[in-house]
Formats: sequence, C-alpha cells, structure tokens
Amino acid sequence: MNAYFETERVLARKLEPEDAARLYENHAEEKVKKWFPNESYADVDEAREAVSFFSDCVEGNRLPFVLAIQFKETGELIGDTGVSEVEGQPDSVEIGYQICEKYSGKGLATEVLEAMTAFSFSRFGATTCYGRVVHGNAASARVLEKAGYIFVNEEHGAEDDPYGNGMLVYKKEAR
Repeated sequence: MNAYFETERVLARKLEPEDAARLYENHAEEKVKKWFPNESYADVDEAREAVSFFSDCVEGNRLPFVLAIQFKETGELIGDTGVSEVEGQPDSVEIGYQICEKYSGKGLATEVLEAMTAFSFSRFGATTCYGRVVHGNAASARVLEKAGYIFVNEEHGAEDDPYGNGMLVYKKEAR
C-alpha cells in the first residue's frame, strides 16, 4: 500500500474496493449525518461507487482527490480527507475531512487537516486552501482554527448548505 502522506498516527492512502463497507459505516454515523447529510451513503453499493470514482480520480491525479485515512496502530479505516476545486479560482482548493466517532476528540482531525493542507499545496500547486463549515458545527471550526486556518466570511445560499443557516468559510494560504 502506498501512502500519499503520513503523520505520527495515521496514513493517507487511496481508497480500495474493500473499504466500501467501512466508508459506508463511517458516513452513517450521527455526527456525519447531522453536519453533512449529503455525504452519507444510501447503502454499501453507493459507497462502493464512491470508492471507485475517488480511486479513479486519485489514479488520474485529478480533483476531487479523496484519500482514506488509516490508523497506523490498527490498520483501521477511520476517516477520509480530500480536496476539490473552487469554481473560478484555479489556484485554490476546498478541503474536507471526516474522522469516525470512535477516534474523534483525539486531535486526529487536526493532524489530518494539517497534513492534507501541506499535501495540497505541494501536489496541486494550490496557493489557498479553503474549509467550509456548516453554521453551528463548532468542533469542525475549532479543527480549522487549530490547523492555522483563519475565518474569512459567512456564506449564505450555498447549494450544499444542508440547513440554509449559512456556512463559515476559513482559509489558509501557502507560505
């Protein structure tokens, strides 16, 4: 297995077909469904299709570039992270991350976000990484802030805003 990046506790690798069931389980957790209802899969087959799509994108080095997050100690798939394009901003990417509930609150999301940000700057030549958080998701906002992202504005009317309450937009620029 080839890691795209590693941190002290996790490694990021390409999603594999055998990850579909665990990816489905991770995205079916209450915190994911609460904050990202459009990122929960209907069933394992839909997760399998997502794994295939994301793997093809990674193999083709194109966005969205989504990687599995594996806990080194156990080999368990504990989340995923990725970047996608920002419309009209070719030198920018939007970053996302998800860590399953069992491993939440241990600093892993910040660890993953910092590493994925550095990876995005070097791999894709991005000069700015954006993170968007559903209004009210204080834990995810704290992760962005711990990783050095700064709040830039509140966005309303985004089609991916599940509740219509606004999205908090953060950014981090390459040094």
